[in-house]
Amino acid sequence: MTLQLGSDETLLKALRRDLPAAALSTGPRAAPYATDRSGSHPYGLPLAVVHAANADHVRTTLRHAHALRVPVVPRGAGTGLSGGANAGVGTVVLDLSRMNRILDLDPHDQIAVVEPGVITAELDRAAGEFGLRYAPDPASAAISTVGGNIATNAGGLRCAKYGVTRDAVLGLDAVLADGTPVRTGRRTVKGVTGYDLTALLTGSEGTLAVITAATVRLRPVPEATATVAAYFDTFAEGAEAMAELTAARLEPSMAELLDGPVLRAVDEARGTDLRSRGGALLLLQCDGRSAAAEAELAVRLLRDRAASVETTSEPVEAERLLAARRLALPSLERLGRVLIEDIAVPRSQLAAAVREITVIAGRHDVRIFTFAHAADGNLHPILVLDPASQDIPDAAWQAAGDIFTAALRLGGTLTGEHGVGTLKRRWLADELGPEQHALQQRIKAAFDPHHILNPGKAL
Repeated sequence: MTLQLGSDETLLKALRRDLPAAALSTGPRAAPYATDRSGSHPYGLPLAVVHAANADHVRTTLRHAHALRVPVVPRGAGTGLSGGANAGVGTVVLDLSRMNRILDLDPHDQIAVVEPGVITAELDRAAGEFGLRYAPDPASAAISTVGGNIATNAGGLRCAKYGVTRDAVLGLDAVLADGTPVRTGRRTVKGVTGYDLTALLTGSEGTLAVITAATVRLRPVPEATATVAAYFDTFAEGAEAMAELTAARLEPSMAELLDGPVLRAVDEARGTDLRSRGGALLLLQCDGRSAAAEAELAVRLLRDRAASVETTSEPVEAERLLAARRLALPSLERLGRVLIEDIAVPRSQLAAAVREITVIAGRHDVRIFTFAHAADGNLHPILVLDPASQDIPDAAWQAAGDIFTAALRLGGTLTGEHGVGTLKRRWLADELGPEQHALQQRIKAAFDPHHILNPGKAL
């Protein structure tokens, strides 16, 4: 992107004039907003950070940035795992974390309208006061924002039954690159008027527009929940068992599979003894009126395959078991710098993908820790690197490339929920093909003709 001479100072002058003083950070104060949680690092620091408190701040920032051709990087809580919120020299970070109000919560229509900076778990808690919940449940729910989840079309622990974020988003208020406000979608559960721009913006990683509010669907809290924990000798055996559950038409609300190295890392972080029980842990949760019957069926199917199986219907005990999954990534981050991958394969190919990852780790002599949303074939192979290394070693890139190649060969995809960001762009064309890649670039140009929104990301 070619910037106009003096555009940086001109933009800063305009932002200082049109925004409150507390809404602008520059210099060293911008440093915490330069990176996300991916482990990747951009070159240098952003020009400025705009801490938007309302949609007017977003429109003002984009209007000036568009006129001066200055790139803008939208940012929520910075919990992204693909480098999608990384912001280097010459960029303006549009921090949306202060736009954190629940604007409306309608228990009758079972919808909520929220600003993008609302923490996912806080929306879920607010809905819970009315016997409802926000179904998308990423492992980072306690720290990630709804806007960030929408930007990456985040999945999560409950997506096996309730779908990913896109399935919960009914409408969006957004601002285009030139500062033009638009509203997409509806408040109704059904609606097919015009092109589905809501679905298009969901998962667009901040490259098409900046979200300022979202209308989302809520669901009733299930009447009952049953949790099953099954330990296996190997990760592949756990994957094969999950395939058998799927073949039996069992539809758990949650199915999380963790390998032995992940269990050991959680043990070291929490003082537990999970690894001593097996080389892999499959956590299932069934909910609704038939929860107990579904859990009983799961136990019958797993008993001959698993080293041990335990069940509980107590919420406190269930949360204790699920804590192992939610703390998997933080536990690995204690061991070194993490490179977080996110492939998805057809559910029938889950065990094959697991075996491929094991071979790849040995081939390149890299440490790979893997956990998965097992019911929908979404795997997270985590490469743990030397924290002292400033750059990602060639062996790690080669291993990542082999993982992506294997996923595509098995009929899968480069990313199930984290997005492409910067880390996966080099493989994007391998999945999309030239015709679709060119079409997506034309869509980008229609929304953002000067390519100021999150440039260098996704496409």
